[in-house]
Amino acid sequence: MPALKLIALAGLISIVAAQQWGPVCEGNPTNEIRGCDKYGCGNFGAPRKGSKETHHGVDVICSDGSQVLAPFDGFITKVNIYIHGRQYEGVEIRGERFCVKLLPVRIAVHIKAGRVRKGAVIGRMLNMQQEFPGIISHLHVENCDHTDPTPNLRPGKIVPPLPLPQLKWAAVCQNNPSNAIRRCDIYGCGYYGAPRKNGKGRHVGVDVKCHDGATVFAPFSGQLSGPIRPFHNGNAIDDGIKIEGGGFCVKLLCIKPDTYRGYVRKGQRIGKMLPMQQVFPGIISHIHVENCDRRGKGRGHP
Repeated sequence: MPALKLIALAGLISIVAAQQWGPVCEGNPTNEIRGCDKYGCGNFGAPRKGSKETHHGVDVICSDGSQVLAPFDGFITKVNIYIHGRQYEGVEIRGERFCVKLLPVRIAVHIKAGRVRKGAVIGRMLNMQQEFPGIISHLHVENCDHTDPTPNLRPGKIVPPLPLPQLKWAAVCQNNPSNAIRRCDIYGCGYYGAPRKNGKGRHVGVDVKCHDGATVFAPFSGQLSGPIRPFHNGNAIDDGIKIEGGGFCVKLLCIKPDTYRGYVRKGQRIGKMLPMQQVFPGIISHIHVENCDRRGKGRGHP
């Protein structure tokens, strides 16, 4: 019986491994996803500038001229890709379980048709900087069925945006009882670990959606301290507070506290949301919620 269990476990491990793709670009072994730059963001579902469409793929960071690799075993079925009615140099690879499009890629002459193995060099990244100066150069990776390829790419640092579960904390903003997190907009994304614009740093909190002027509540009982100045420039949203109690310590930023001192109960009003639209027009207004130790997870909350 133990031998049978080991065989079954080995089979399960091989199945999981088969579902994980290899690197698609030389120099990016973890398939790290492009963050946000002046052209937009690279995560699946990110809004597109000047369009109601969202991003149907993910953008894996890839320097211009880098070798492009096959993410899995399969067959090259197309070498010119049409997306939104426009033709791009690229490749479509179909395997036993997957079908994916990679672009912009200059395909190597010797493999323009036929079978490719996982990890094989299939071409080179084209010069993206020539068309989009200052962009984070990247491969656009899109599943043929438009589903999210992120889980298969196994990005080393990106965590897909997820709603904030309610375990012990109360709602922090009026009209947002589930603490719904800001998704992606023209300024970036609100989930923990989201890349910051120009690829500099990661988001060390989460952004809970909150309309300008809405009432803000204490997520748990504790002691207030402050003020906290996140921007250090005195702009219209440069204010916030820290709450500590019951094993938690959190900063709530871009709010105007009713007071900076004293003890508050869970769910008690502590202030109001500041006018974020005044500073960042078109952003999804939100409270920045950050653990004092900057960790993404802790006891009693995500």
